[in-house]
Amino acid sequence: MKITDIETIPVVVPISPDRMIVGARGRHDRSPFLLVRVHTDEGLTGLGEVSCTPRWSGEDSETARHVCERYLKPGLTGQDPTDVVRLTDVISQAIVGHHFTKAAVEMALWDVLGKAHGVPLYRLLGGAARPGIRTKFSVAAAEPEVAAGIASWACDQGFTAMKVKVGTGLAEDIARVSAVRAAIGPDVRLGVDGNGGWSRADAAAAVAPLAAEAIAFIEQPVDPHDLAGLADIRRRATCPVVADESVGTPADALDVVTAGAADVLSIYVGMAGGIAAAQRAAAIAGAAGLGWTIGSNLELGPALAAHIHFAMATPGLADAIVPCDIISTFYYTDDILTEPLPIRAGWAEPPPGPGLGVEIDEEKLERYRCDA
Repeated sequence: MKITDIETIPVVVPISPDRMIVGARGRHDRSPFLLVRVHTDEGLTGLGEVSCTPRWSGEDSETARHVCERYLKPGLTGQDPTDVVRLTDVISQAIVGHHFTKAAVEMALWDVLGKAHGVPLYRLLGGAARPGIRTKFSVAAAEPEVAAGIASWACDQGFTAMKVKVGTGLAEDIARVSAVRAAIGPDVRLGVDGNGGWSRADAAAAVAPLAAEAIAFIEQPVDPHDLAGLADIRRRATCPVVADESVGTPADALDVVTAGAADVLSIYVGMAGGIAAAQRAAAIAGAAGLGWTIGSNLELGPALAAHIHFAMATPGLADAIVPCDIISTFYYTDDILTEPLPIRAGWAEPPPGPGLGVEIDEEKLERYRCDA
């Protein structure tokens, strides 16, 4: 089997206005993506997806498409797509950075390999390490009463764990957390996510009032580059501290571990540079005696499926402590898949089909396509 082409398609799928993400990094009300299709001479096609939100991923549809066309396609065309490990090295060496774009192409190669063998991707990655994946909801950094209403809605859907976005101002952050806790009661597992928006002083000052609200975890309270500050909050906190934006590649994971900056690492397939890289980051966490979870950039179906397969097969998932952010289906008004992923409030499972187990709905693809 040989790769004959790498196709790229930019899309934007609307986010439901009443559930858009608002946090320290601003308002996430629009999610552009670049879909990747790896075509082969035997008719199998692999799917991948680039998150193209520049202020978060550092990549947009134009740069991702350029990297695919100019740097990745020439080295991959004519190659056997089932040699995923070898081709991952080819992808890595083609250009520095651009981890989300590289992850999308690698994701598509894994999809081809699974389809070639007729098995779901998690089977190729080592088999099921667990029956499914615990998930949580994310509540926007809205006014306290609005945030409380969103949290109540999430409970009505069946969520028993969630986090509240903070980092927009200490007093309003604590008021928001208190309002959410009052709305959901004591039995729902509740964490906070600062997206790096607090100063060290504000993060330290938040520890006691958060403990009073029985907060279960504190995610990325300070700037992602301030590992010393993150380690300081970890020493002060009475609950686990999660490193999210601080963790991208396996090298970043090693830096966080070396700094003693977190109890749990939040790992993304896109930020890591691919599924294999994400597994290396998880292995680093495990070697240090730490757990890991999965964050979210509100992925569409292909990348969301990749996250599920990665989580299903990789040891050390700490979803009982910090449930995963496999929740995009609760935010978008639609997806681009022919069949919805097997995700419900609080729980996710892998689709049963081969490879990623997802297929693109061509009619929806044309509806949400956004070629300039």
